[in-house]
Amino acid sequence: MATKADFTEDEWKGMQKGVTGTGLLVSVSDRDFTDTFGEASALAKTVAEQHEKSESPLIRELASIHGSGFGLTGSEEKVESETLDALRSAVATLTAKAPDDVDAYRTLVVDVADAVAEAKGGVSDKETAAIAKVKEAVGAP
Repeated sequence: MATKADFTEDEWKGMQKGVTGTGLLVSVSDRDFTDTFGEASALAKTVAEQHEKSESPLIRELASIHGSGFGLTGSEEKVESETLDALRSAVATLTAKAPDDVDAYRTLVVDVADAVAEAKGGVSDKETAAIAKVKEAVGAP
């Protein structure tokens, strides 16, 4: 089983940035300040659940995220670009170093995207489009 020690600091930060960036990407795709707190809570809750319950020790370790990897003033375009790049890189890194954990990472990322989108009580077309980009980046069906 892979652990944090099997990855460089940049690889590790990139994998975590992919997870938190996914939540931010879905959130900023359909901005509404009143929804921000609920979406942030959904992101935190989903990550915390994976930290406690994932069958993958690597995913449990990855899900102990502190910070987002993005500044508060990141534009939607920057969040999208950097998130999708981080996700593609994370899948490539995991495929090379921890292939048994690729599916668990995909699940974590898609669960985060879905949870953030559902936080407002319904998924908008813009959120659906953002989720599709995330799924494509991680190779999820």
